[in-house]
Amino acid sequence: MSSDSDALLASARATFDRVREDYHGEVRGHVKRIRRKGRSAATRLAVIAAADAAILLAATVIGFVIPLGLFGFLAVMLLMLAVTLAIALAPSARPLSEAKLREVDIRALPAQTERWLEAQRPALPAPAARLVDRITQRLDALSPQLAGVEANTAEAAEVRNLVGEQLPAFVTDYGKVPTSLRGVERNGRTPDGELVSGLQLIEREIAQMTERLAQGDLDSLQTRGRYLEMKYRDGNGDGDS
Repeated sequence: MSSDSDALLASARATFDRVREDYHGEVRGHVKRIRRKGRSAATRLAVIAAADAAILLAATVIGFVIPLGLFGFLAVMLLMLAVTLAIALAPSARPLSEAKLREVDIRALPAQTERWLEAQRPALPAPAARLVDRITQRLDALSPQLAGVEANTAEAAEVRNLVGEQLPAFVTDYGKVPTSLRGVERNGRTPDGELVSGLQLIEREIAQMTERLAQGDLDSLQTRGRYLEMKYRDGNGDGDS
Protein backbone atom coordinates (compact mmCIF):
# COMPACT_ATOMS: atom_id res chain seq x y z
CA MET A 1 0.00 0.00 0.00
CA SER A 2 2.83 2.34 0.85
CA SER A 3 4.42 1.93 -2.58
CA ASP A 4 1.05 2.56 -4.26
CA SER A 5 0.56 5.72 -2.21
CA ASP A 6 4.06 6.91 -3.09
CA ALA A 7 3.39 6.28 -6.77
CA LEU A 8 0.10 8.18 -6.64
CA LEU A 9 1.77 11.06 -4.80
CA ALA A 10 4.60 11.18 -7.32
CA SER A 11 2.11 11.15 -10.20
CA ALA A 12 0.10 13.96 -8.59
CA ARG A 13 3.22 16.03 -8.07
CA ALA A 14 4.29 15.50 -11.68
CA THR A 15 0.85 16.55 -12.89
CA PHE A 16 0.91 19.63 -10.65
CA ASP A 17 4.39 20.60 -11.90
CA ARG A 18 3.24 20.21 -15.49
CA VAL A 19 0.16 22.35 -14.95
CA ARG A 20 2.18 24.98 -13.09
CA GLU A 21 4.77 25.08 -15.86
CA ASP A 22 2.07 25.45 -18.51
CA TYR A 23 0.40 28.22 -16.52
CA HIS A 24 3.63 30.12 -15.97
CA GLY A 25 4.53 29.68 -19.63
CA GLU A 26 1.15 31.05 -20.70
CA VAL A 27 1.50 34.04 -18.38
CA ARG A 28 5.03 34.78 -19.59
CA GLY A 29 3.88 34.48 -23.19
CA HIS A 30 1.00 36.89 -22.54
CA VAL A 31 3.32 39.39 -20.85
CA LYS A 32 5.76 39.12 -23.75
CA ARG A 33 3.01 39.86 -26.26
CA ILE A 34 1.92 42.92 -24.24
CA ARG A 35 5.51 44.17 -24.10
CA ARG A 36 5.93 43.62 -27.83
CA LYS A 37 2.78 45.64 -28.51
CA GLY A 38 4.04 48.35 -26.15
CA ARG A 39 7.36 48.57 -27.98
CA SER A 40 5.52 48.73 -31.29
CA ALA A 41 3.32 51.58 -30.03
CA ALA A 42 6.33 53.46 -28.67
CA THR A 43 8.11 53.10 -32.01
CA ARG A 44 5.09 54.48 -33.85
CA LEU A 45 4.89 57.44 -31.47
CA ALA A 46 8.58 58.19 -32.01
CA VAL A 47 8.14 58.08 -35.79
CA ILE A 48 5.07 60.33 -35.60
CA ALA A 49 6.94 62.84 -33.43
CA ALA A 50 9.91 62.87 -35.82
CA ALA A 51 7.67 63.28 -38.89
CA ASP A 52 5.63 66.10 -37.35
CA ALA A 53 8.80 67.85 -36.19
CA ALA A 54 10.21 67.63 -39.72
CA ILE A 55 6.99 69.13 -41.15
CA LEU A 56 7.07 71.99 -38.64
CA LEU A 57 10.73 72.66 -39.36
CA ALA A 58 10.10 72.72 -43.11
CA ALA A 59 7.10 75.03 -42.64
CA THR A 60 9.18 77.37 -40.49
CA VAL A 61 11.95 77.57 -43.07
CA ILE A 62 9.45 78.19 -45.88
CA GLY A 63 7.68 80.79 -43.73
CA PHE A 64 10.84 82.87 -43.58
CA VAL A 65 10.82 83.11 -47.38
CA ILE A 66 7.10 83.06 -48.18
CA PRO A 67 4.53 84.06 -45.55
CA LEU A 68 2.22 81.12 -45.10
CA GLY A 69 -0.78 82.99 -43.80
CA LEU A 70 -3.90 81.38 -42.40
CA PHE A 71 -4.38 78.93 -45.29
CA GLY A 72 -0.72 77.91 -45.14
CA PHE A 73 -1.02 77.29 -41.39
CA LEU A 74 -4.14 75.16 -41.94
CA ALA A 75 -2.39 73.26 -44.71
CA VAL A 76 0.51 72.45 -42.37
CA MET A 77 -1.91 71.29 -39.64
CA LEU A 78 -3.80 69.09 -42.09
CA LEU A 79 -0.56 67.61 -43.40
CA MET A 80 0.57 66.80 -39.86
CA LEU A 81 -2.80 65.22 -39.11
CA ALA A 82 -2.67 63.14 -42.30
CA VAL A 83 0.87 61.94 -41.59
CA THR A 84 0.00 61.11 -37.97
CA LEU A 85 -3.04 59.06 -38.98
CA ALA A 86 -1.16 57.31 -41.78
CA ILE A 87 1.61 56.18 -39.40
CA ALA A 88 -0.75 55.30 -36.54
CA LEU A 89 -3.08 53.24 -38.71
CA ALA A 90 -0.43 51.60 -40.89
CA PRO A 91 -0.48 47.79 -40.53
CA SER A 92 2.33 46.20 -38.55
CA ALA A 93 5.13 44.56 -40.44
CA ARG A 94 4.13 41.06 -41.42
CA PRO A 95 6.18 38.09 -40.22
CA LEU A 96 8.41 36.50 -42.81
CA SER A 97 6.94 33.74 -44.90
CA GLU A 98 7.93 30.12 -44.30
CA ALA A 99 10.11 30.24 -47.44
CA LYS A 100 11.88 33.43 -46.30
CA LEU A 101 12.66 31.94 -42.89
CA ARG A 102 15.01 29.51 -44.62
CA GLU A 103 17.13 32.45 -45.82
CA VAL A 104 17.35 34.45 -42.56
CA ASP A 105 20.73 35.02 -40.94
CA ILE A 106 21.28 32.37 -38.29
CA ARG A 107 21.59 34.96 -35.51
CA ALA A 108 18.22 36.51 -36.35
CA LEU A 109 16.47 33.19 -37.00
CA PRO A 110 15.07 32.53 -33.48
CA ALA A 111 13.45 35.98 -33.28
CA GLN A 112 12.00 35.75 -36.80
CA THR A 113 10.67 32.24 -36.18
CA GLU A 114 9.13 33.46 -32.93
CA ARG A 115 7.28 36.21 -34.81
CA TRP A 116 6.11 33.68 -37.39
CA LEU A 117 4.86 31.33 -34.65
CA GLU A 118 2.97 34.13 -32.91
CA ALA A 119 1.13 34.84 -36.16
CA GLN A 120 0.05 31.17 -36.37
CA ARG A 121 -0.94 30.97 -32.71
CA PRO A 122 -4.64 32.02 -33.03
CA ALA A 123 -5.33 29.12 -35.40
CA LEU A 124 -3.88 26.48 -33.06
CA PRO A 125 -5.75 24.48 -30.40
CA ALA A 126 -5.24 25.60 -26.80
CA PRO A 127 -2.71 22.87 -25.81
CA ALA A 128 -0.59 23.69 -28.88
CA ALA A 129 -0.86 27.44 -28.19
CA ARG A 130 0.54 26.86 -24.71
CA LEU A 131 3.41 24.91 -26.23
CA VAL A 132 4.07 27.82 -28.59
CA ASP A 133 4.57 30.01 -25.50
CA ARG A 134 7.12 27.54 -24.18
CA ILE A 135 8.86 27.26 -27.54
CA THR A 136 9.20 31.04 -27.79
CA GLN A 137 10.88 30.99 -24.37
CA ARG A 138 13.28 28.35 -25.67
CA LEU A 139 13.97 30.49 -28.74
CA ASP A 140 14.70 33.49 -26.51
CA ALA A 141 17.25 31.40 -24.62
CA LEU A 142 18.74 30.04 -27.84
CA SER A 143 19.22 33.41 -29.53
CA PRO A 144 22.19 34.69 -27.42
CA GLN A 145 24.00 31.36 -27.91
CA LEU A 146 24.06 31.93 -31.67
CA ALA A 147 26.02 35.19 -31.43
CA GLY A 148 29.33 33.39 -31.86
CA VAL A 149 28.15 30.68 -34.27
CA GLU A 150 29.33 30.96 -37.87
CA ALA A 151 26.71 30.45 -40.57
CA ASN A 152 28.59 27.61 -42.30
CA THR A 153 29.11 25.40 -39.25
CA ALA A 154 27.36 22.14 -38.41
CA GLU A 155 25.79 23.79 -35.35
CA ALA A 156 24.24 26.52 -37.49
CA ALA A 157 22.94 23.96 -39.98
CA GLU A 158 21.32 21.96 -37.17
CA VAL A 159 19.60 25.05 -35.77
CA ARG A 160 18.48 26.22 -39.20
CA ASN A 161 17.06 22.80 -40.04
CA LEU A 162 14.93 22.58 -36.90
CA VAL A 163 14.04 26.23 -36.21
CA GLY A 164 13.91 27.59 -39.75
CA GLU A 165 12.62 24.57 -41.68
CA GLN A 166 11.12 21.66 -39.73
CA LEU A 167 9.19 23.71 -37.15
CA PRO A 168 7.48 26.05 -39.65
CA ALA A 169 6.81 23.20 -42.10
CA PHE A 170 5.24 21.08 -39.34
CA VAL A 171 2.88 23.85 -38.23
CA THR A 172 2.05 24.68 -41.86
CA ASP A 173 1.18 21.05 -42.57
CA TYR A 174 -1.21 21.09 -39.63
CA GLY A 175 -2.81 24.29 -40.93
CA LYS A 176 -3.62 22.56 -44.22
CA VAL A 177 -5.75 19.93 -42.48
CA PRO A 178 -9.47 20.84 -42.66
CA THR A 179 -10.78 22.08 -39.33
CA SER A 180 -13.49 19.42 -39.29
CA LEU A 181 -10.87 16.65 -39.44
CA ARG A 182 -8.39 17.92 -36.86
CA GLY A 183 -10.07 16.07 -34.01
CA VAL A 184 -10.83 12.92 -35.98
CA GLU A 185 -8.73 9.89 -35.07
CA ARG A 186 -6.65 8.37 -37.84
CA ASN A 187 -4.27 5.46 -37.30
CA GLY A 188 -4.79 5.83 -33.58
CA ARG A 189 -4.02 9.56 -33.37
CA THR A 190 -5.74 12.84 -34.21
CA PRO A 191 -4.08 15.74 -36.09
CA ASP A 192 -4.47 17.86 -32.93
CA GLY A 193 -2.66 15.17 -30.95
CA GLU A 194 0.06 14.90 -33.61
CA LEU A 195 0.59 18.65 -33.44
CA VAL A 196 0.95 18.71 -29.66
CA SER A 197 3.28 15.69 -29.65
CA GLY A 198 5.47 17.17 -32.37
CA LEU A 199 5.70 20.57 -30.68
CA GLN A 200 6.71 18.89 -27.44
CA LEU A 201 9.56 17.13 -29.24
CA ILE A 202 10.64 20.40 -30.88
CA GLU A 203 10.61 22.24 -27.57
CA ARG A 204 12.82 19.62 -25.95
CA GLU A 205 15.23 19.60 -28.89
CA ILE A 206 15.60 23.40 -28.85
CA ALA A 207 16.38 23.21 -25.13
CA GLN A 208 19.03 20.56 -25.80
CA MET A 209 20.51 22.65 -28.63
CA THR A 210 20.83 25.62 -26.28
CA GLU A 211 22.54 23.44 -23.68
CA ARG A 212 24.98 22.05 -26.26
CA LEU A 213 25.84 25.52 -27.57
CA ALA A 214 26.32 26.79 -24.01
CA GLN A 215 28.55 23.86 -23.04
CA GLY A 216 31.73 25.88 -23.46
CA ASP A 217 30.45 28.63 -21.19
CA LEU A 218 29.27 26.07 -18.64
CA ASP A 219 32.67 24.38 -18.64
CA SER A 220 34.42 27.75 -18.27
CA LEU A 221 32.20 28.69 -15.33
CA GLN A 222 32.84 25.34 -13.65
CA THR A 223 36.59 25.66 -14.15
CA ARG A 224 36.56 29.19 -12.76
CA GLY A 225 34.55 28.03 -9.75
CA ARG A 226 37.02 25.23 -9.01
CA TYR A 227 39.93 27.66 -9.31
CA LEU A 228 38.31 30.08 -6.86
CA GLU A 229 37.52 27.24 -4.48
CA MET A 230 41.10 25.98 -4.49
CA LYS A 231 42.62 29.45 -4.21
CA TYR A 232 40.36 30.96 -1.58
CA ARG A 233 39.01 27.97 0.37
CA ASP A 234 39.23 28.47 4.14
CA GLY A 235 40.66 31.95 3.59
CA ASN A 236 44.02 30.58 2.46
CA GLY A 237 44.22 32.74 -0.68
CA ASP A 238 46.59 35.66 -0.64
CA GLY A 239 44.04 37.93 -2.39
CA ASP A 240 46.02 38.13 -5.64
CA SER A 241 44.01 38.00 -8.85
